[in-house]
This record gives sequence, structure tokens and C-alpha cells, in this order.
Amino acid sequence: MSFADELRLAALPIWEDWHSHPFVRGIGDGTLAVEKFQHWLRQDYVYLKEYARVFALATAKARDLATMSMFARLLDGTLNSEMELHRRYAAQFGITGEELEHEPKSPTTQAYTDFLLAAAYGGDLDRLVAALLPCAWGFWEIGTRLAQAADAAGPGGRDGGGNPYLDWIATYSSTQFGELVVWLKDLMNRLAEGCSADRRRELIQVFVTSSRYELRFWDMAETLERWPVRP
Repeated sequence: MSFADELRLAALPIWEDWHSHPFVRGIGDGTLAVEKFQHWLRQDYVYLKEYARVFALATAKARDLATMSMFARLLDGTLNSEMELHRRYAAQFGITGEELEHEPKSPTTQAYTDFLLAAAYGGDLDRLVAALLPCAWGFWEIGTRLAQAADAAGPGGRDGGGNPYLDWIATYSSTQFGELVVWLKDLMNRLAEGCSADRRRELIQVFVTSSRYELRFWDMAETLERWPVRP
């Protein structure tokens, strides 16, 4: 069993909760309320800003030129391609670029990004990769499962072809996105090779904690979580 497989096994109950989550199921069959998806889009945009910082720190902490180059490309892609695509996609759901830029972090988004940045600033590359891996790997697994379910449903899918979230499913089930996940998993395996048993247990805990935040992020979108307003 590879170390990435050990990580996945340790977080198995959490990941299965992702797949059964009403928000994820709603994306899959097209029944998700638009306002919930809009809330997710806004929060994911502010999340991506901090995720890009993690890639920047990974570039600085990389131990070889090839890894440094890959993280630099991921940083560039996040800032100059993915976020632009996010703005265009958000516009399709009635969200302006100005609204995205001024969106405050929800409590869960704040906690999750604080956790990622703490791992990135305070740890070395193996801890950083263990923290960021559940996001990319999880989205690819969710997107792939939803795409397979839609294909199995035959022409028109489960909702007669009217699912407004098909682009989302296509994005996260794409070959290109899958190749990124494979690279990150391989990197995690290589980084773990020289780690002690205690260090590997620590990395597993980081991965599990990040997976828990991923689950909370779905909860946040489903419940339209915001900070309470006080007089």
C-alpha cells in the first residue's frame, strides 16, 4: 500500500460522507438550490486566493527544480486561469466580479484557510502537501463519480439533460485535473519515503484534519453559513 493509499484509508469515513452529502448529491442530479451553489462559488473564490498562497509557499519549499517548476505553474494557473474561469462561471449564476472580490470569508472558510496557511508556513513540504491534497484529490474523486453516474444514466442523464452543474462535473472529472491529482499523490509518496513512523502518523493526522475541513466546506455551502450579525 502506498502512503497516499494509507492517507485515503485513514480518512475513509469522512470521504464517504462527502459522497453522500446533500450538496454533492444535488450537484450530481441537478436539484441543488441555486442560492446554495452561488454561496459555494463566492466562498470558493476567496478560498482560492489563499490556496494560491499555499502553492507559492510550496514553490519556495520545493527540494528540486522540477517540483519547484510544477508548483510555480500551479500558482500561475490558479491566479491567471482558474480564478478567471471562476469569475466567468460565477457570472453565469448572476454573481459579479466585484461581489466575488468583496465576499467575506464564512467561519468555515476562515478556519480552513487558516489551517492550510499554518501548515504551509510552519511546516516543511511534506506537511504542506498532506494539507492540500484532500482538496484536489477529493474534488477529482467526487467529479469522477458524478460523471460516471451521469454516463450510466444514459442519454439525457438522470434529469433529462437539464442539470445546470454539468460544467462543474466536467471540470473536476477532466483528464487534466486527474493528472494534477496523480502528480500530487506521487509527490506525497516520494516525500513520505524518508519519514519516520511518528512523522508519517503526523502527516496522516494533517490529511484527516484537512479532509474534515473539506466536509465542513460542503456543510457551509449547504447551510448558507455566514457570521452571525450582532447589534
